[in-house]
Amino acid sequence: MSPRLHLGVFFTGVGPQLVWTDPAFSTHTHIDTFVATAQTLERGLFDAFFLGEGLRVRENRGRVHDLDVAGRPDAITQLAALAAVTERIGLVATQNTTYNFPADLARRLASLDAVSGGRAGWNIVTTDNAWTGENFRRGGWLPHERRYERAGAFVETAKALWGGTAVDRHDDLISVTAPPTVPARPVLFQAGDSAGGRDLAARHADVVFSANTDYDKAVAYAADLRRRLAGYGRSADSLRILPGAAVVLGDTPAQAAEKAAWIQREQVTGPRALAFLEQYWGKDLSGYDPDGPLPDIEPAEGELDPSRGTIAIEHRTGKAERIAGWRALAAERKLSIRDLVVEVTPQHSTFVGTPGQIADEWTRYVRDRAVDGFNILPQLLPGTIEDIVDKLVPELQDRGVYRTAYEGTTLRDHLDLPA
Repeated sequence: MSPRLHLGVFFTGVGPQLVWTDPAFSTHTHIDTFVATAQTLERGLFDAFFLGEGLRVRENRGRVHDLDVAGRPDAITQLAALAAVTERIGLVATQNTTYNFPADLARRLASLDAVSGGRAGWNIVTTDNAWTGENFRRGGWLPHERRYERAGAFVETAKALWGGTAVDRHDDLISVTAPPTVPARPVLFQAGDSAGGRDLAARHADVVFSANTDYDKAVAYAADLRRRLAGYGRSADSLRILPGAAVVLGDTPAQAAEKAAWIQREQVTGPRALAFLEQYWGKDLSGYDPDGPLPDIEPAEGELDPSRGTIAIEHRTGKAERIAGWRALAAERKLSIRDLVVEVTPQHSTFVGTPGQIADEWTRYVRDRAVDGFNILPQLLPGTIEDIVDKLVPELQDRGVYRTAYEGTTLRDHLDLPA
């Protein structure tokens, strides 16, 4: 049988990838937007709809990051509501293992699986943000390198409870005594490119997200992950690999490229550009013109605090060298603050082109087993979703790599996972 491409959409709810300035943009804290999005995806025969989660509003330099949504609805509550207005699409909740409690979360996820008829999934995440921990009176209690140790213990506890086994476990990472409650088998998702993240995925996950959308990197990542699977006694077919990716479609390649450039510019507003640099300078830059030159003041001494802010771990060291490089680049190319941030902000991997071009590229990926599909990060709502469903999905179906109807009723069915 020809390999089948699987698709999900990751509705993060925060971050610069969503272009709020688009006049057609849907209000993405309103239930009507969630309902319309999930139903459109179901019309497009998507495997799953993912909701991001935040246990506290995000911060920038110790202040509420008011350029993001202030207060997202609880993911499990939202997905339980969507279960009543959808029939097939999988419903995946991002839930944190660092600050939740195993018995409580296991029961809530099992309840979602029950009310949705086996369509629940759990996107397993960790955090080292002290400002999130303060919501639980714990601060940054868990060192970064031990997050995956706790996550593994947490997942083992949840799986035991779902399988009908009482748990009595007490150590420095987990302390729980609990009888089983609701039987369930949610599909387990996990993201993480570090060695710890890959091992956690190989040991427990049914689906793994990655940032490896470049073809050669995707092939290497898949080979590494399948080697790790074998180390845990699992078959190569027991895990699906769905890298996160953005999609920009146009009727012509030139139109798609122009639209992609516009989206990237709109994602970096003036206030966002200043907030981005503030994290590195460690100082208030609100008095600077985002369309003017880079700040003429020196950054605060010391490296960035690894337990605060929203900067990726790999960008939290070497601050002085990074800023010096940015100044040289801005001087050479006469870039404003906003221009520079557009240039250097890490971007989600984006497939840009006509529906036919992207369908051809994705067909190659899935037939070569570089990936099993993609988890789409929309920039425009409802525009990105409608374009993919109405224009890209038919092209994939024509190439024989995408379903023409749902063949099962559960998320595990959709992903062709072992029973």
